[in-house]
Amino acid sequence: MQLHYQTLGDQISGKSPLILLHGLFGSGDNWGTVAKHFSQHYQVISVDLRNHGRSPHSDSQTYTEMADDLLELCDTLGLDRIHLVGHSLGGKVAMQFATQYPDKLEKLIVVDMAIRTYPDAYTHMIDAMMAVDLSAINSRSDVDKALTSAIPHTTVRQFLLMNLVKPENKLAWRINLAALRANYPHLIQAVCEHTRYEKPSLFIRGERSDYVRDSDIEHIKTHFINAQFASLATNHWVHAEQPQAFIEVVANFLASEK
Repeated sequence: MQLHYQTLGDQISGKSPLILLHGLFGSGDNWGTVAKHFSQHYQVISVDLRNHGRSPHSDSQTYTEMADDLLELCDTLGLDRIHLVGHSLGGKVAMQFATQYPDKLEKLIVVDMAIRTYPDAYTHMIDAMMAVDLSAINSRSDVDKALTSAIPHTTVRQFLLMNLVKPENKLAWRINLAALRANYPHLIQAVCEHTRYEKPSLFIRGERSDYVRDSDIEHIKTHFINAQFASLATNHWVHAEQPQAFIEVVANFLASEK
């Protein structure tokens, strides 16, 4: 599958490009500040995963397929080696890619995501979005109101509403909600439980997030042998809540010899 991507900056001799992967319901646009900063030092490629953003839709969405999608993008762009950053769902895709295609990777950065299986936290949101009759609604604010009872957190709704588009002057969801719902039981499953990855990796967690617990760190160490860990004073959206601190941690890791 040919994924949609955005490129900032030119290829720099001796430096691997930096590929950024978003989380569930997101897109490459989510990396704005981070992508802009690192484009001064690396070629930065922000990717839309399948069924997200402007990338193609598919009924199937496994981690193996998403890693293959990324490999196809690397081959299309002629990239021999990359640095890879993934947040949340993108973090699991990044781990899968690292263990599936280790020779393609220089350094791996996983943002607020562990290896383990996660509880179902989002099926109700997908159902709420699918239940909105967009043919009878003309404005984002009306969609927002329709989602309020099922999704009371304003910030979460505003994030989800970024997926609304208006082709031919009619509102539509850009993400493939039906496929995400069908594949969600797989997406919350553990990854990389039977593999080991020995290249440098950095796992960044939000101190106020429960996505990466202390017990998860010990679990990660058994599979990502050369893992380093950092914590920032954030919730799950680490790079959006503390962009400068996030940039500093990532820049130091990319510049280090390990």
